[in-house]
Amino acid sequence: MSKKPHSASADGEDVLIKDGISGFLNPAEMFKLRRLALLSRYTVEGNLAGAHRSPKHGPSSEFASHKPYGMGDDPKHIDWRVMARTDKYYVKQYEDETNLRVYLALDRSASMGYKSADGPTKYEHACRLAAAVGYVVVKARDSVGLFLHSEKVDVRVDASNSFQHLNNLLKHLQKSPPSSGSGIAATLHEIAASVSRRALIVVISDLLGDEDEIALAMARLRKQRHDVIVFQTLDPAEMDFKLMKACELFDLETGETLAVDPNALAKDYRKAFEAFIEKYRKSFAGMNIDYRVVRTDQPLDNFVRAYLEERRRLSK
Repeated sequence: MSKKPHSASADGEDVLIKDGISGFLNPAEMFKLRRLALLSRYTVEGNLAGAHRSPKHGPSSEFASHKPYGMGDDPKHIDWRVMARTDKYYVKQYEDETNLRVYLALDRSASMGYKSADGPTKYEHACRLAAAVGYVVVKARDSVGLFLHSEKVDVRVDASNSFQHLNNLLKHLQKSPPSSGSGIAATLHEIAASVSRRALIVVISDLLGDEDEIALAMARLRKQRHDVIVFQTLDPAEMDFKLMKACELFDLETGETLAVDPNALAKDYRKAFEAFIEKYRKSFAGMNIDYRVVRTDQPLDNFVRAYLEERRRLSK
């Protein structure tokens, strides 16, 4: 039997390295998430009985419509009341209920490796967010898959609904740190071409790229009738810009540097940043895309719980 990997801590002691689900969520967080559910606001397609409406008709609990009785139809679905009124045989059709297919589209471009102070990097926080969403999805017997991308889709994991599957999926995140380069719009188009059946796509990214191109890629996902959630993951320093002293800014993706005086730049920076966020907010609202800004300094389980409870209320 293979042993769990260990690493040496600062004081020389061996530390057990956790992998999979336990590498991202502790027992207390999983306990808080255990009764939550991620609901789709639109018609989806899946392969298990669940709580999400399917476009396919079949024997289930909710009546949808009638169709004339024909060869191969089960006589037990004949509506005898309609037959008594019309003297014709009609079969009841029902809206099948199906499990939800959720795909996590997680950005591992170099900019996601940024962090300020002692907090997590954007990528670390995004991975924990992906783990929390995946845990909620599988706990509800729905299916989760993964598209891990930088300049292209680097890892694809098809959707399935077991905890072993989720565990293996999350191991890919641990083995794939942020890389150089970014191509969010291109990878979203690649994802759109890959997912043919209607699903829920959860995009987790800092969205640092061409806003218009990214919006076009999102529009393609919606045109294909996917339900889309966007979690824009950002560091507090990017949002608040509270640097006090002259410094040199370093671009993680291009390697370029820029000397700045924060005091002189702060007002214009904050104005530009607010416009950047507002452009996404308006664009996504027009597409009926759920959009949330996620700060890396906010407690993850509280954010996920508040968001999912809000979504549940709005889905009724």
